[in-house]
Amino acid sequence: MNIKRLGHVAICVEDIPKAVAFYQHLGLELAWQDTDWAYLKAGNDGLALLHPSYDQAGPHFGFVFDDRAEMETAFDQLKADGIHVTEIHEHRDGTASFYGRDLDNNWFEYLYEPATPAGKSVGASASASEPAAVTANV
Repeated sequence: MNIKRLGHVAICVEDIPKAVAFYQHLGLELAWQDTDWAYLKAGNDGLALLHPSYDQAGPHFGFVFDDRAEMETAFDQLKADGIHVTEIHEHRDGTASFYGRDLDNNWFEYLYEPATPAGKSVGASASASEPAAVTANV
């Protein structure tokens, strides 16, 4: 598996505006904010702030692939290895992803993030812009 980088971490916070202000004070740049989640960036890396009421994704960390076929190969390999993964979800920004759990039941995401014409990855990660539903029952 050819993971490009650890792209983002998603954590739960009780107060989105206060958490956004705190992380902006630490130097992160706000990319998107809604009432129940926000996404901040530090260069190409991101931090998703999720309110406990947000039901589209839970706390997780995301690994980025820049090749769709490699992400799909990783999906097939993890399934063959008996690791539970969600189906691949297509996002409206051209990204795609799936979630799985590690040995300690932590969520991880494998995210395909195509390069833009300038060679940089697309904006906020898919998990922040339109995540696949991730629930504790998956």
